[in-house]
Amino acid sequence: MPRTTVTQLYQNLSLPVISAPMFIVSGPELVIAQCASGIIGSMPALNARPQSKLAEWLTQIETTLAELKRQEPDRIIAPYAINHIIHKSNDRLAEDMAVCAEHKVPLIITSLRAPNDVVDAVHGWGGKVFHDVTTMRHARKALDAGVDGLILVCSGAGGHAGTLSPFALLAEVRKIFDGPIALSGAISRGQDVLAARAMGADFAYIGTRFIASHEAQAQDNYKEMLVQAQANDILYTPFFTGIPGNYLKPSIAAAGLDPENLPVANPDGTNFGSTRTKAWRDIWGAGQGVGSIDSVLSVEHIVDKLKQEYHQACLSLNDSFAGAHI
Repeated sequence: MPRTTVTQLYQNLSLPVISAPMFIVSGPELVIAQCASGIIGSMPALNARPQSKLAEWLTQIETTLAELKRQEPDRIIAPYAINHIIHKSNDRLAEDMAVCAEHKVPLIITSLRAPNDVVDAVHGWGGKVFHDVTTMRHARKALDAGVDGLILVCSGAGGHAGTLSPFALLAEVRKIFDGPIALSGAISRGQDVLAARAMGADFAYIGTRFIASHEAQAQDNYKEMLVQAQANDILYTPFFTGIPGNYLKPSIAAAGLDPENLPVANPDGTNFGSTRTKAWRDIWGAGQGVGSIDSVLSVEHIVDKLKQEYHQACLSLNDSFAGAHI
């Protein structure tokens, strides 16, 4: 895939970051704040309930950002992205895709199945498709489907993460794909963003850090739990959705379950449809980078901090190796 996709996106970014779409947590206020801060904001289409609300949310995002650009023509405003779960159980996919087509959403993030029947539709309205992958097999299937970019969901990432080290998966994917790659896996600081770029990724993919923001739709208890958590408070389990993911142990315990002795998951129970129950709505996802989160801040403040850390890390590396003979 041509590198022009990366160049086009970079032109409207203040930092090479894509915010991960987070179930329940991401909404239009969070997306608007992220895009207004110069990073790509995203949200799952399924967060809009009822389904008719999705069109309202996209209109809200577009009109608010357009007005901000009118008021501040020189401001860097990033494009936004919408995530679609394309698992067979998602009975809203066709309707949600139709809304995205009407709004010509610039970036679609697909998850949990090769997006063969989505790519052509998105390309038809001029959008791009990035697909979540956790293994080389998934990466090959996504590339065969014609996606524009890959999101490597590696060990330590929040949500439905994989088990491979970001070093291992990124190195192997780069052997077969020189197009846009976003890297995830416990990325919560500007130093982490620079590390992802140094490894060969084009973007850092950050989710958990933005849960602890004023604009996130997460409950206050959820945000405070993130501030208090450390990496060893994260449990990787398929129990809650049928697909392995990372969750906060304290939220599991608060629901009356023993995080160390969960029942065996039933993979046939995986359901992302409109009829799925919300039995586990208070089981909260998070990545292993929680130990770097020490306060709940505005998105603007978080992104400013990421920028400062990123640039300071660049300077520190330059200083460290100045005059060195390698």
